[in-house]
Amino acid sequence: MLTGAGVSAPSGIPTFRGDEGLWRRHRAEDLATPEGFARDPRLVWEWYDWRRGLIAAAEPNAAHHVLARWQRRFQRCTIATQNVDGLHERAGADVLRLHGSIWRVACHRRCASSPRDWEDHRVPIEPLPPSCPYCGGLLRPAVVWFGEPLDTDVFAQAYEAAASCEVFLIIGTSAQVQPAASLWEHARRAGAFVIEINPTRTVASDDVDVSIQADAAHALASIDAALGAAADA
Repeated sequence: MLTGAGVSAPSGIPTFRGDEGLWRRHRAEDLATPEGFARDPRLVWEWYDWRRGLIAAAEPNAAHHVLARWQRRFQRCTIATQNVDGLHERAGADVLRLHGSIWRVACHRRCASSPRDWEDHRVPIEPLPPSCPYCGGLLRPAVVWFGEPLDTDVFAQAYEAAASCEVFLIIGTSAQVQPAASLWEHARRAGAFVIEINPTRTVASDDVDVSIQADAAHALASIDAALGAAADA
C-alpha cells in the first residue's frame, strides 16, 4: 500500500495541498526544494521547525493503528509511505520511507566527517538554521525534496511489493507526486485489486477498482471492523 498526508491529517498534521497546506503564504513546493533552501535556509528551517513541533505534539490516529494491526495480522503487508512524520512507526508499523524522515538531519554539503544522516529530535531547534557539528556548515532535513531522487534501494523494495501483491491500497494521497504515485499503476498492471481511500477524488480515482471518498481514519476503522466480523463468522 501507499500512504500519504491524508493518513496523518486526522492527527492534526496539515497536508501539503488545500487551504491548510499553506504556511505564511508559502507553498510547500517552494520551500521543500534545494533551490528554496539555497535561497533562504532560515525560512525553510523555520517551516520544518514548525512542522516538527506539530508532529511532536500529535498522536497516531485510528488509521495508523489499523495499518499497524494489519501488519501483525497478515503475513505480507507492506506499507510504503510518502509521510516523513514518523507516526506510522509510533503506532508500531514497519514502513518503507520513500521521502525520508523529518526527525533525521544531514550535512548540507555532505562533508566527509559526517555520517550520511542521523537522528535529531530537538523541538525547537536552536539556533536556526542549525549547523553541522562535524564541519560547521549548514544542516538540512534528511528528507527528499521536490526534484530530488528517491533512495533507490527503498523504492526497489516498494516496487517489488507492489508488483507482487494481490490488493493495493492508495490511502490519503493525491497520487500526483512521482515516482511514488506510480506504485499503484505497477500493482494494477501486475493484476492487483486497487482500492483508493481519500476524502476527495484524485487523478487515480477513475482508474482504480474501488474509490472510497472518506477520511482515512474512519474508512480504515470501518474496514477493520468488517474484517474482524468476517473472521469471527
